[in-house]
Amino acid sequence: MPKAKKPIEKAYKNLEFLNSADARTLRILAEFYEPQARFKKNNIVDTIVFFGSARITSKKECQKNLRELKKSDSKKVRGLKGKIELAEKMLSMSHYYEDAVELSRKLTEWSLSVSKNHKRFTICSGGGPGIMEAASKGAKLGKGPAVGLNISLPFEQFVNEFIDPELAFEFHYFFMRKFWLVYLAKALVVFPGGFGTLDELMEVITLSQTGKIKKDMKIIIYDEKYWNEIINFEALVQHGMISRSDLKLFDFCNTVDEAFERIKSHFIKHYL
Repeated sequence: MPKAKKPIEKAYKNLEFLNSADARTLRILAEFYEPQARFKKNNIVDTIVFFGSARITSKKECQKNLRELKKSDSKKVRGLKGKIELAEKMLSMSHYYEDAVELSRKLTEWSLSVSKNHKRFTICSGGGPGIMEAASKGAKLGKGPAVGLNISLPFEQFVNEFIDPELAFEFHYFFMRKFWLVYLAKALVVFPGGFGTLDELMEVITLSQTGKIKKDMKIIIYDEKYWNEIINFEALVQHGMISRSDLKLFDFCNTVDEAFERIKSHFIKHYL
């Protein structure tokens, strides 16, 4: 009696192929269509995106870390003095975490008050720790959903506990993650951060400057003192690298209330 033939595997079930270089375009498309389907299923219409450092943590956590370091034996902890100095600096930066929580909470409560049938102006972030966690926490405190567009990295990045499970995404490709961060956004709040935050900020400003973003998107850069120390915007104008009018592409805000009012007024004018 002849042996039964082994069934031939369908291409879309062939994991070796799907994870190969030849199937890269399929993986890219999956990172477009799968989030699109989930946003539609969960009735997410548009978002308010928070950018900022993954390293900025809550005041409580910073105080705990500093206390533990000060109790340490300098003979057992290499470079203790430098670690204490860094911990003190991070404690001074922790107010950005608290501000992000409060701004996210206020925006969430307001958005829920103006939209009953759809999830308008949903808080969205990169899904990880730091400012991203703060934004997600604020959304939860405001009794609203939180979207997290996480990226697979060898360090730092993990999905924070405040992201709704059905709105937690894991991206491989940075450019697909950036697409979804911007595509649904009606406002963007940029808190202090490092290379990643600078990359995201500059890309969005460039897209706005070149007219690739057609919608009325409010870009808020939080804490004028910090950002003018990091980027000399005025020097860019003086050297002729940007136009004076390009500085109108974004607004500086220095307090939670100021940022909240700017975003709320923008939404009322353009989207409500």
